[in-house]
Amino acid sequence: MGATALPITGNAEPPAFRFIDLFAGIGGCRLAFEAAGGRCVFTSEWNKFAQLTYRTNFPDDEGSDHVFAGDITQVAVDEIPDHDVLVAGFPCQPFSIAGVSKKNALGRPHGFLDPTQGTLFFDVARIIEQKRPRAFMLENVRNLQSHDKGNTFRVIKERLESLDYEFHFRVLDASAVVPQGRRRIFMVGFDRGQYPNGSGFDFSALELPKLSPTMESVLHSEDGSEIPEPPYTDDFGIAAQRYTLTPKLWAYLQNYKIKHRTAGNGFGFGLVTRNDVARTLSARYYKDGSEILVDRGPDAIPRRLTPRECARLMGFPEAFEIPVSDTQAYKQFGNSVVVPVVTAVAQHMAPVIKTRSREIAVAG
Repeated sequence: MGATALPITGNAEPPAFRFIDLFAGIGGCRLAFEAAGGRCVFTSEWNKFAQLTYRTNFPDDEGSDHVFAGDITQVAVDEIPDHDVLVAGFPCQPFSIAGVSKKNALGRPHGFLDPTQGTLFFDVARIIEQKRPRAFMLENVRNLQSHDKGNTFRVIKERLESLDYEFHFRVLDASAVVPQGRRRIFMVGFDRGQYPNGSGFDFSALELPKLSPTMESVLHSEDGSEIPEPPYTDDFGIAAQRYTLTPKLWAYLQNYKIKHRTAGNGFGFGLVTRNDVARTLSARYYKDGSEILVDRGPDAIPRRLTPRECARLMGFPEAFEIPVSDTQAYKQFGNSVVVPVVTAVAQHMAPVIKTRSREIAVAG
């Protein structure tokens, strides 16, 4: 199980570059950039439950020179250590298809008009402007590119280019490395002042490994071959009974699907077997698990994924600890990055970053 996951690497000695981890969530981007040879020197994450998961999995931060901050809007730039790479998966809800639909239904603003989340990109920009990192990597939902008829993406691109950074972007589908359809946009930039002849970075040359796994690679084996992991499994390694839907909820979801199919739209639950690829895992999974339900046979009620299966679906290592409730775990993994995808991006950036490091060392 978890064949697509990375080991938790710890800090490289000596590090090839220093990076900061903004809107860090539970540390998916950090795992990726550490695997590419970097050392994290600063983390910002405001959610107390995500902080708990992050700190639990990076215990070596205690007593080191690593700085952990909460709300990035309250952090003065001079409190942020110097760094080579800025990494940020800034909140996607203001730009996601589901987020925009929900806000429209509630009559609330979205995108850059969202007063709490939409403007957080500009905090990223102010840090880039004042700290002048060698490079940045930003991640968001694919819909960012088309949000507000393309104006949102245009503002982001123009703002970063106005800071004299190259701007490269690409949409990557995680289904190459994990069994879920999950497309995200990655934006990468390099400081033109530090790469006067151009970085030479070519995003189109990045190729994700063609693993094309199925749900077999993430589901509990339930055949006695997997070490039991209570509370997610029973003592025999079978998914705990509490993850099976109640008869009432299962009946509701079936009726809901029939209702919307009759109306001519595709709303409804998603049922998967071990041979399938799942829909996108979302932060709302804790509500009813409807987007990814595990088929338990024709006469059995399906079940939700366990949090450990969600961790695997996002490419986290088996050693990754989950110290929070199921509800919080579902939110955290649904909001996370797919670690192997970000790792591929980080490793694609690393030779350019390291080349500049060598140039600086020689010049010095």
